[in-house]
Amino acid sequence: QVQLVESGGGLVQAGGSLRLSCVLPGRAASSYAMGWIRQSPGKEREFVAVISRSGLVTDYADSVKGRLTISRDNAKNSVYLQMNSLKPDDTAVYYCGVAPTMYSDDVVREFPVWGQGTQVTVAS
Repeated sequence: QVQLVESGGGLVQAGGSLRLSCVLPGRAASSYAMGWIRQSPGKEREFVAVISRSGLVTDYADSVKGRLTISRDNAKNSVYLQMNSLKPDDTAVYYCGVAPTMYSDDVVREFPVWGQGTQVTVAS
């Protein structure tokens, strides 16, 4: 059973920054594309960002392009989300997700497995 552990959420003022981390204990992260989705109260979960197994290809939701940056460290079985210029609309529970892919540069926007989430609150 794949388990994911997120950390790094919290309360921040608009315009501030946070860095989310996600680790895949006991698994080879290099086997999966890794990414983030988020869910705000009353809304459906939405895709945020993904990074390929190789780390060479990324994809972002239009709403976060230029402000959020995804990265990974396969040696640490981890993926990160650097969040800058945060807005109140970014307030959500952020979930780390993984998806197996055929090719190392493939990216996806849906993840069959995700963690328990970490809360990000951006105050105006």
